[in-house]
Amino acid sequence: MRSARLFLALVLAVSLPLHAIAQTAPGFVHPFAKQQMVAAANPLAADAGLEILRAGGSAVDAAIAVQMVLGLVEPESSGIGGGAFMLLFNPATRKTTSFDGREAAPASARPGMFLDAGGKPRTKPDAIPGGLSVGIPGVVAMLEMAHKKHGKLPWARLFQPAIALAENGFPIGPKLARTIANFKRGANMPDIKARFYHADGTPLAQGEITKNTDYAATLKRIASGGSKAFYTGEIAQAIVDKVQGAPVNQGGMTLADLANFAALEREPVCGPYRLWRLCSMGPPSSGGIAIVQILGMLQRFPSAQLQPGSLSEVHLRAQASRLAYADRAKFVGDPAFVKVPIKGLLDPGYIDSRAALIDPEKDMGTATAGNPPEKHAALSPQKSPVMHGTSHMTIVDKSGQVIAMTTSVESVFGSNIMVKGFFLNNTLTDFSLDPVLNGLPVANAAAPSKRPLSAMSPTIVFDKDGDFLLSVGSPGGPAIIGYVAQTVVAMLDGGLIPSDAIAQPRQLNLNSPTRLEKSTVNDALAPLLTAMGHSVTVVMGEGSGLHGIKKVKGGYIGGADPRRDGVVIGD
Repeated sequence: MRSARLFLALVLAVSLPLHAIAQTAPGFVHPFAKQQMVAAANPLAADAGLEILRAGGSAVDAAIAVQMVLGLVEPESSGIGGGAFMLLFNPATRKTTSFDGREAAPASARPGMFLDAGGKPRTKPDAIPGGLSVGIPGVVAMLEMAHKKHGKLPWARLFQPAIALAENGFPIGPKLARTIANFKRGANMPDIKARFYHADGTPLAQGEITKNTDYAATLKRIASGGSKAFYTGEIAQAIVDKVQGAPVNQGGMTLADLANFAALEREPVCGPYRLWRLCSMGPPSSGGIAIVQILGMLQRFPSAQLQPGSLSEVHLRAQASRLAYADRAKFVGDPAFVKVPIKGLLDPGYIDSRAALIDPEKDMGTATAGNPPEKHAALSPQKSPVMHGTSHMTIVDKSGQVIAMTTSVESVFGSNIMVKGFFLNNTLTDFSLDPVLNGLPVANAAAPSKRPLSAMSPTIVFDKDGDFLLSVGSPGGPAIIGYVAQTVVAMLDGGLIPSDAIAQPRQLNLNSPTRLEKSTVNDALAPLLTAMGHSVTVVMGEGSGLHGIKKVKGGYIGGADPRRDGVVIGD
């Protein structure tokens, strides 16, 4: 019987795309490809990426095609009105770099821009809708920068799959349908109501075919005119008009703000973990620093104590996470505005001193930030912002180029306002809504041209010889750090393949109560963790959307988070 199943799997591997294999033979075939692979949050987006790879495109080319389709079929999570971080491994040079397309604040931004008339910080749900929360979108500029350096196909070719889907129509996917139905504020926001509701007030349902000709027209302009067509001219004017004339919370973005925006290429944040080396995104993302710190602390403990789902693994990872999140809240912000002590936070001696605070038998409670051996300003810790409008993709091409890209509009449907077929982000609410806490300034306070703190953590891991081993990333706001750390530990210490590591029940600690995703495994862990002093909170479902790829003998295997619509396909 087992050999018959294997024969069936081999036949399917020849005749079907890999996401069809996974659906046809669950439990028997894990997504595998010999030469190239795409892991993305929607089948239509993944198909677009693979189409570009098959046409001779690079991983960067495929990422552009994937992003343009995601903005159409998963607009609640990302799009050209938002921002992104891309980590890239270039096999020709064996170098890893990163591209920063994080949104920036307009010149009108001020530290107290989200305070009410009484000087108190507004609630985030109150501050999100409208124009005040909109940052200058960064993803188009970032993708163009990456394409000029690492693309192979013409820029315009990469927009064709999304344009065709937008003009011809596409079915509403499960995640988008759930989001529309559950997003009660959407019914009161004119753009969402016009785009995703019927005339009788009922939301579009899963499987219904919808078009977005406005988005197609926008993509055609960008395809022919490059990023300049987005940041100047008709599209830019429409963005400014919508921000300044939003139905609520009008903002002050100008044409000059858009025209002056620039994406940046940055050095990634890298560090060791046992025999491996991992790289992730540096500031203004806190993800890379936090993940390198967490794993740096955990490597003091044997792999036997870090087996997936074990009490010791969950406890130790929670303690390391507490310490990393405490440092994140105090020290990390936009490096153009804040002297982030990156070297000090990643100093091996400092990480060892933080790891020494971990009691293997008892929860430490709320951790405080350390004192890294590098000059830094006196700052106050901020509360972690929450993001729900984010997506992640990982792609490997035939040359071995790898990209891990996390992309976002920040909250669900961003600022809830649309321009020419796409949503504008609400990323400015990722700034600390209160710029001063306990009498000290906050590293992540708003300022003109400043980029808000992020937790996005596109991550690539290399083996002992410096060769690509695996890549992973996730949406999920500040929990992204915990999602990625858990998955990397499960693959490296636990030996799990990507699909199994990604599907694990989540256990998280953001320097707060230990959060357990409802599952049989976590039901058993909860009383044991409580006995160790943990304050345990159980949640019915986590918001992760992990996608990962691992190099194996003869090719690649991948995994997509079952909590979302993602798939893994390849050749």
